Amino acid sequence: MGRLFWKFFFFIWLAQLTATLGIGATFWWRDRNRDMQQAMIDASPPATISVELAAKTLQYEGVEALKPLLERDGRHPVLAIDAQGRELLNRPVDPATLARARQALASNSGSQAIREAQDTAGARFLLFVAREARPLPGMKPPPPGMPGPHPRPQDESFLPLIPATATLVASLIFAVLLAWYFAKPIRNLRTAFDALAKGNLGARVASAMGHRRDELNDLGKDFDQMASRLQSLVDGQRRLLHDVSHEMRSPLARLQVAIGLARLQPGKFEETMQRLERESERMDKLVGELLTLSRLEAGVGCARPEEVSMKQLVEDVVEDAHFEAEVLGKQVQAGQLADATITGQAELLHRALENVVRNAIRYTPQGGCVTVETRIDKAAGKLFLTVLDQGCGVAESELEAIFEPFNRGGKSAGADGHGLGLAIARRVLEAHGGSIRAFNRNEGGFGVEMALPLDMPAGR
Repeated sequence: MGRLFWKFFFFIWLAQLTATLGIGATFWWRDRNRDMQQAMIDASPPATISVELAAKTLQYEGVEALKPLLERDGRHPVLAIDAQGRELLNRPVDPATLARARQALASNSGSQAIREAQDTAGARFLLFVAREARPLPGMKPPPPGMPGPHPRPQDESFLPLIPATATLVASLIFAVLLAWYFAKPIRNLRTAFDALAKGNLGARVASAMGHRRDELNDLGKDFDQMASRLQSLVDGQRRLLHDVSHEMRSPLARLQVAIGLARLQPGKFEETMQRLERESERMDKLVGELLTLSRLEAGVGCARPEEVSMKQLVEDVVEDAHFEAEVLGKQVQAGQLADATITGQAELLHRALENVVRNAIRYTPQGGCVTVETRIDKAAGKLFLTVLDQGCGVAESELEAIFEPFNRGGKSAGADGHGLGLAIARRVLEAHGGSIRAFNRNEGGFGVEMALPLDMPAGR
């Protein structure tokens, strides 16, 4: 269960708790007020002592001894009610208070504040102290020392509406807060999806999510990543389409010129056919590289992964490249090579390294040398392949851009190739979980470093 579940749970539980507390507090307050108005029997310690003293006096000395005692006790006047409901000193007694006193005596809930005592002649009296009631507006106060009439409780017919109203208000408040809390980010997401569907690839929602820390915020971040990736892919496809059309326009134009010359100058037919053959080969190579790049970007490999000996692969590439470089008066040599095994596609890895080495040969001056080295970083669990040339290097601002399709860098203006070799190499490395970077050497020249994850033995 995620954070979103617990937030739902907390809000619903809080709403129920608030409603329960509100209803309970309402009933408690109503019962408390009712008890304060209706329970007019004084159960305080002084009143209890007065009732106890009156009971002892009645029991041992009789009614005649009790009357003076009742007349003298003005602060806590004890009422003595006989069996006929008459008060011993003929003081007025509220019937509701008398009934409540008898009910409390019968249920033994009055403690020592309500007593029933028998005098020496056998007559039984109910003894208790009536709490003085505050007169309601418009009522005359009782005479001093006499208990006032019991005020009638006010009309409480409205009280059942209070719990219902409190519950309704609490439910509405928390329902609004809960709906707003979850509806706002969902509404922002919907707006962003609509904008994205209409072609606005710059639509983002992370800033509109605020400082939330739940699944909705994670969903907003995922949407932004998806939109960024989609925008990058669309922009890349647009650039690729533009670059492909630009790259194919030149050989097509030369083909048209060659065909025109063949028609105008039949005597140069053989030379024209050689020109047509070269241009068709260039176009075939361009289309092949584009297909390879497209498969790599789509994540479609050329073969199933296998164990590849990188030392053997580097030696094969160096051998082939040196054979071609000798014709140009250049050299390709292998430096220190580490023996490592990589799980991947040997054909793609061979092509990636070959593209980098051929690129280095192209920009190395005549008489120069290209060096290929490998090393193992056990701490990082990676194999590093480095290709070093003695060319003129690349501007620092273009070190990352040269791995983009059709970007040949400022140093390569007018050079052969379509600028796809390093782009293919990067896609191959990324498909194998590796990376590639370019750098200018301090002693002059250019270098490309490729990193691939090692196949580490278990427990190592």
